[in-house]
Amino acid sequence: MASTVWKGHLTFGLVSLPIKLFTAARAESISFNQLHKKDHSRVKYKIFCAAEDVEIPRADIIKGYEYEKDRYVVVEDEDIKKMAPKSAKVMEILEFVREAEVDPIYYESSYYVAPEEAGEKPYALLLASLKKSGYVALAKIAMHSREHIVILRPSSQGITLHTMYFEDEIRKTEAFRSDITDVKERELDMAMMLVQALAAPFEPAKYKDNYRENLRAMIDAKIAGQEIVAPVEAAQVKVIDIMDALKASLAALKKPGASEESTPQRMTGTA
Repeated sequence: MASTVWKGHLTFGLVSLPIKLFTAARAESISFNQLHKKDHSRVKYKIFCAAEDVEIPRADIIKGYEYEKDRYVVVEDEDIKKMAPKSAKVMEILEFVREAEVDPIYYESSYYVAPEEAGEKPYALLLASLKKSGYVALAKIAMHSREHIVILRPSSQGITLHTMYFEDEIRKTEAFRSDITDVKERELDMAMMLVQALAAPFEPAKYKDNYRENLRAMIDAKIAGQEIVAPVEAAQVKVIDIMDALKASLAALKKPGASEESTPQRMTGTA
């Protein structure tokens, strides 16, 4: 099992149970090192003091907050520890809300919530309550040097926790063409037919990171001394009338032997 990223108590009302959190998902990518072009030796960075123009050891680095241009107040690690809220060790459920009312734009990172041995019974009770009620729990926790509002929801793994962005962290912008009054009934009917034709159960295993796989294949080919072959380019999407696009998309799906994973022509343009 993955390493524990947080350990403490979860409380709701007078019920308290010891739990631990594990990272539920992480992005996978291929990373590259920086090398000297001349001899392919690894590049290393040195830390310099800008004022004295001398290299300094990491032990001489401290934290500072710039409150004015080039003016800093020094903040010690002990000062930061003193500011840690009680949620650093206790995650308190503040309220229960309907999951449908939470815009997914607020979701940040995901974690599995596992009970310690002494908390298995109240954990099961909370999980059963969430499943039966249809609510998710909203709680507060301090983790990774900041305080988070989190959502606790029932899942196939038990209780899953999602850290949330705060309201002031969501970028405000004008609505992007949210007015649907100009949509014609015939257009909507055909679009719904296309939606139904492409409807399928959600199976995340079907989807792969093709770019990462292409990079891996390229690296393996270079290691083996083989010629690098670029992947086939995707066909250019033509901008056509939306009704023509809908009709062509539906016709392509109805052709005998059409691939289940075929992609319909993008719906662009205007009627």
